[in-house]
Formats: sequence, C-alpha cells, structure tokens
Amino acid sequence: MKNKSQGVLPLSSREIGVMQGRLLPKYRGRYQAHPVGYWEEEFDIASEIKLNCIEFILDYNDVDENPLMSRDGCARIAKISNQTGVKVKTICADYFMEAPLHSNSSVVAKKSATILHRLIENASEINVTDIVIPLVDKSSVVNQIDRDRFIQEIKAFISDAKSHQINLCLETDLNAYGFKKLLNEIGSDCVTVNYDIGNSAGLGFDPVDEFAAYGNQITDLHIKDRVVGGFSVELGSGDADFTKVLHEVVKCGYIGPFIMQALRDEEGLSIFKQQLKWLRSTLENFDQSFGI
Repeated sequence: MKNKSQGVLPLSSREIGVMQGRLLPKYRGRYQAHPVGYWEEEFDIASEIKLNCIEFILDYNDVDENPLMSRDGCARIAKISNQTGVKVKTICADYFMEAPLHSNSSVVAKKSATILHRLIENASEINVTDIVIPLVDKSSVVNQIDRDRFIQEIKAFISDAKSHQINLCLETDLNAYGFKKLLNEIGSDCVTVNYDIGNSAGLGFDPVDEFAAYGNQITDLHIKDRVVGGFSVELGSGDADFTKVLHEVVKCGYIGPFIMQALRDEEGLSIFKQQLKWLRSTLENFDQSFGI
C-alpha cells in the first residue's frame, strides 16, 4: 500500500457521482431510466449535495428523446453542467442491454451500430470519457457464438472511439479469467472495464482475483452493494467487501469517478443521502486507517 508521500490521492477527495435518476422520483416507475422531461432538475440537486458528476443513461425506450442523441441536446447538457459545476463524464448505455450489438437479428444489430456511432460522436462534444456497454442479462455473451459476434462488432468502433478519445467500457457478468480473455481477444486499450462492486459481490467473485486480472484497465467504477445471489441492498448491509475493494482500487491506481448506483426507492433522494453519508465516512476511515 502506497502512502501519502508516494502520491496516492486520498479516496475521500475523489470525484463522486450518481447514476442518472437516483436523485429524482422514478420515471414511469422504472428502477433505472433517463428521466425524460425532467432530467435537468437533477443537476441542481447534485450540486447542492456536492456531487461532482452524473452518469447519464441512454435507454432503449424513448431513445430519440434523449439529449445525447442530438447536438442540440448535448448543448443543453453542456450548458447546465457549466451552470452547476456537475459534469457528465460517463454514460451508461443501457440501450445495448435491450438491443445488443451482437444480436442475432441483423436488423437490431445494424440499428444498434448506428446508435453507438452517433453516441460516440455526440458524447465527444461534452467531453465524455467512457461509454459503458453492458454485457449482462439480455446482452450477456453466454456462448462462443455471442462472444465472437460481439468481438467482431466492437472492433469496428475502436478507430472511432480512439479518434474521439472515448473508452468503450464493458460491464460483464464474466469471472476474472473470462473477462480478461475477452479483453485480450479484443486487444485495444480503448476497450476498458466498468467494475461494479455490488454485481461482483452478488456473483460471488473475489475482487482480488478480478483486480489482478484487469485492474489497470478499469476506467469506471459503480458503487453498489448486493447479497450473494440476491438483489441490491443499502450500502454496507450486503456481501460487498468495500475495504478489500478499496485496497485494490488504490493498488491499481484507479483515478476515475466513484459512481453511486446504490439502492433506490420510489422517491430517491432521502435514501441516496443516507448512503452518500455512509460512503463518504467509509472513504475517510479508509484514508485514516492506511495513512493516505
């Protein structure tokens, strides 16, 4: 463990962000969604509670109403970001969970490719660093055919992503070995890793193994807690070993934002504030314990 004199930035001073919609009432009763029509309200709330950034969501539903899909929409994002000081550095592209790039439907795959191309171009206008592409649930690469098709599709975007200085950041349900193998087969430094603390805990994975495999390729980190084999719970009440994960975060030199994708309820804000307080206290205690 490096100490403060060796240049480790204290965890308590890192950027903390929120997954879009967590500070607002649910959009159409959905657990995670871009809040069409009232998304701008979240920036003022985030600023008031001293958050640094919001991870935007690109949904499959209402995709054409998402400001990320137009230059004018991105200009609106940039304007309110400048006004509030709350940045949009990362995008969670849930669209590709419903319509995978590697879909066995050529119609679906072609449209998804068009969406990703437009997203990369527009996101670069607001200085986004990472587009998270989920390979979980409906979009899991569950067999070799899916895996090979996804590798072929994602490779077609590497040049585009590099030219716009954006990472294509993968979130998968693969174990450490399987995920590392996939990254090696893609073979690009702009195809990186989204590490979700809660999802890994829920799958029973060991963070030491995961960070050993691809820690230096993590460019986005989701803060969540889950029980093994179960659902999200309030931070600190599940099976995620945050102390162990934070050790690995420091060791691998991760310097990106901590995006809170923590448990939410219908209203959103009160339960978020409770968990934000827990996270800030946990980061401060970690720094003190290890002299960072």
